Amino acid sequence: MILTTLCYIEKDDCYLMLHRVSKTNDPNKDKWIGLGGKFEEGESPEDCLLREVKEESGLTLTSFRFRGIVTFVSDEWPSEYMCLYTADSFEGSMNASCREGILEWVQKSEIHKLKLWEGDKIFLKLLAEDEPFFSLKLRYEGERLAECRLNGNEYGR
Repeated sequence: MILTTLCYIEKDDCYLMLHRVSKTNDPNKDKWIGLGGKFEEGESPEDCLLREVKEESGLTLTSFRFRGIVTFVSDEWPSEYMCLYTADSFEGSMNASCREGILEWVQKSEIHKLKLWEGDKIFLKLLAEDEPFFSLKLRYEGERLAECRLNGNEYGR
């Protein structure tokens, strides 16, 4: 089981999005996602969040909120527990480049037009609706979302 964090940083009704175009053999290749990555030995979720955001963007988060746990199950990739965050305050200057891909501020109202995982659309909707802390299970067959469960219950898409 892989442990990861993912954060959607907010500014002026936008999210900072990462277009994953740089790495080969990347499960997120060509998709748009938030910022985050894999835990390193001894890290708490917050340690991982702060380190990954700093490495990918150059920004230091000063206010963030733990929003939920997302469980990914795939027939192609290892299973993953992801700690999902939003952040609304940060310091520093954004990196001119990111080794993972291209960083871009995207209007929240335009996010659905990007190439996203189907499950990401669901948790982005939950974030937009200010859903209380949640547990979301997403099971994929290839790139097709085969199952979605919110807080243990089947969730309609």
